[in-house]
Amino acid sequence: MIPNMMKAVIAREPGGPEVLQLVELGVPRPAPGEVLIRVASAGVNRPDIMQRAGMPPPPGVTAVLGLEVSGTVVAQGAGVDPPAMGAAVMALVNGGGYAQYCLARAELCLPVPACLPLAHAAGVPEAAFTVWHNLFERGRLMPGETVLIHGAASGVGTFAIQCARRCGARVIAVAGGADKIAALARLGVWRAIDRHEEDFVAVTLAQTQGRGVDVVLDNVGGEGVARNLSVLAPGGRHISLSFMQGATIELDLQQVMRKGLTLTSSTLRPKSPAEKARLAQCLHTHLLPLLAEGRLAPVIHRTLPLADAAQAHRILESNANIGKVLLAVDHLEKAA
Repeated sequence: MIPNMMKAVIAREPGGPEVLQLVELGVPRPAPGEVLIRVASAGVNRPDIMQRAGMPPPPGVTAVLGLEVSGTVVAQGAGVDPPAMGAAVMALVNGGGYAQYCLARAELCLPVPACLPLAHAAGVPEAAFTVWHNLFERGRLMPGETVLIHGAASGVGTFAIQCARRCGARVIAVAGGADKIAALARLGVWRAIDRHEEDFVAVTLAQTQGRGVDVVLDNVGGEGVARNLSVLAPGGRHISLSFMQGATIELDLQQVMRKGLTLTSSTLRPKSPAEKARLAQCLHTHLLPLLAEGRLAPVIHRTLPLADAAQAHRILESNANIGKVLLAVDHLEKAA
């Protein structure tokens, strides 16, 4: 039985984590092409923080936060095939994940492999879509190449490390603090750089014997971009995922031209439904088999109850996490 009302988390006004509030809302009903998911877990991501702070969701999107979920399909609109009713799925959504029930486009639902706990599967979609599109499509990472990953202990960073290694690339990973460096070493990186203790430019050039890296995956922006370009090898590709130190940069175009560099970027949420569906098919082909074999898995930092969404945001904002932070949603039904 699907209830009429559900628990969900919204930001009652723009502000800090304290503005997040657990409220009761009506359970949404799936339109054609959509499924309704009874949510087991929801992933917490930086766009959630931006929305909470005042960036509005896209037009027509629910005010409920959350861009990725795992759970069970309990209802579906016309023309849905697959997933089937009762299927365990992990889904990329435009919003609504911090709730007991969430709508998703059927084509953006991925089956949860038997070896992956349903509660952990919510840590896959946002990272998988982001990493595939940026590291392999825009970044064109190939076997035998070297990639430098900033923010490597994040949910996206830890997933990117695993994907890069599985494709046969070497990974130089940058993070801050001994615990994060130890975690990166366990993931098998070629070299882990503690940004608090080491100069990533000097270490990267020494590690590559002066050649530099083929790809940089950057979440820093600002003045760091120029330093990234200095460690790119000829033909290197620089991919910007976010701009934590600013989106405005000064660029030496002579260096770009001399080394034949490519600077590119993208963001996931505004992409068209057709483009997201195309990416989902790529994940089915290239990443789901690795997940099913247990050769790829989300790194989970911590799972908190849905009512503790504010604490989850604080963890992300303080950069304290190693891997994904998740919100457990199905505990609400168990408690009831």
